[in-house]
Amino acid sequence: MPRVLVAGGGLAGLSAAAALGGAGFDVDLFEARGFLGGRATSYPLADGSEVIDNCQHVLLACFTNLLNLYERLGVRDRIRFFREFYFIEPGGRVSTLKAGRLPAPLHFLGSFARLHFLSARDKLALARGLGALKRQYGRRGDLDAITMLAWLLDERQTPRAIERFWRQVLVSAINEDLDRMAARHGFQVFRQGFLASAEASRMGLAAVPLAELYAARGLANVAVHLRTPVDCFRFADGRVAAAAAGGAEQYADYYVCALPFERVPAVAPDLALDLSAFEHSPITGIHLWFDRPVMDLPYATLVDRTIQWAFNKGEGRYVQLVVSASRSLVDMGRQTVIDLAVRELGEFFPRVREAVLVKAHVVKEVRATFSGTPGLDALRPGAATAIPNLFLAGDWTRTGWPATMEGAVRSGYLAAEAITKAAGRPERFVVEA
Repeated sequence: MPRVLVAGGGLAGLSAAAALGGAGFDVDLFEARGFLGGRATSYPLADGSEVIDNCQHVLLACFTNLLNLYERLGVRDRIRFFREFYFIEPGGRVSTLKAGRLPAPLHFLGSFARLHFLSARDKLALARGLGALKRQYGRRGDLDAITMLAWLLDERQTPRAIERFWRQVLVSAINEDLDRMAARHGFQVFRQGFLASAEASRMGLAAVPLAELYAARGLANVAVHLRTPVDCFRFADGRVAAAAAGGAEQYADYYVCALPFERVPAVAPDLALDLSAFEHSPITGIHLWFDRPVMDLPYATLVDRTIQWAFNKGEGRYVQLVVSASRSLVDMGRQTVIDLAVRELGEFFPRVREAVLVKAHVVKEVRATFSGTPGLDALRPGAATAIPNLFLAGDWTRTGWPATMEGAVRSGYLAAEAITKAAGRPERFVVEA
């Protein structure tokens, strides 16, 4: 059987390996770190007290390829789905958005009418905007050339609707600010996740530490090499002849480069890719442990503040906060970030003000995702390259999706499809919703 070498054990590389191994190819998966999953992982605290996720990762039921990967890994049952979205205002008032019995796209209509954090004027504007989005999806040709904020302003969305609804949903989903985000990506999140069906909008959270999801135990025909980075590909006669990894040359018939975009030029210089337009967008995770329960809800999105989401990770005593597109926090000192987080959390959950903070941990993922700015989609490379036996995977490649776990898995499946085609055994792995 053809042999494939995959460089990078994040979701893109892992999904390529899983698909190809399942199709009978012999796969060697090389990963620089001691675990798979890339940015979606967990690790023990320095004091050994417990294992934490680097940051809370959220999926929607419309992430069909990510869920397919979970099935391949045998961990699909470790995802817990929720139907409610809780919006909390400073002061603690809660509004719940939940799908009802009406058919899509009207399934949120009942709870939408009862949302407290939006005025009647905001709701009218929002309904008008969602209707325009539904009509224009797939028809308007300039959505990759304009920002989502520009589109929202053109559609006469109110400032409160923009800040409290559109921004809360989209910045968290895409990890980019509205004034930097290509409108195309914002459209896709709402069309696929909120308007397509009631089931598609369900939110999934891992019921186990992230590292357990991506352990890749028992993948057929896949050999995993941890703590063994691929340093470079060696080229000869217009092809990849070998990959340097683990102090030796590794040979295969086909190679997949599933590394972050900033590493590709050094590892595969013969590709001569121009990635100068690609930028990163950061995510910050803040872990707080209190001496008593401070939060009853399983999770909530927090409006009008720096912190965007709070997740109840342990009986209300352990709360994980997430700030997407967190450029304002990157240069902020650790204690300043913690103080900001505790102060803001107390505005939404009053019991925080009476509790004692036992410990805290801050994780700044400065290179969390690529930044999906206008015009970038045309520059994202596909899976096949000018080198006939070298293929690309990564959420930053041309997947048709923004910077999400779903996009990363789709990229791996697309690379696997390209390899099966090159090998004369074409197979389809991408699962369409």
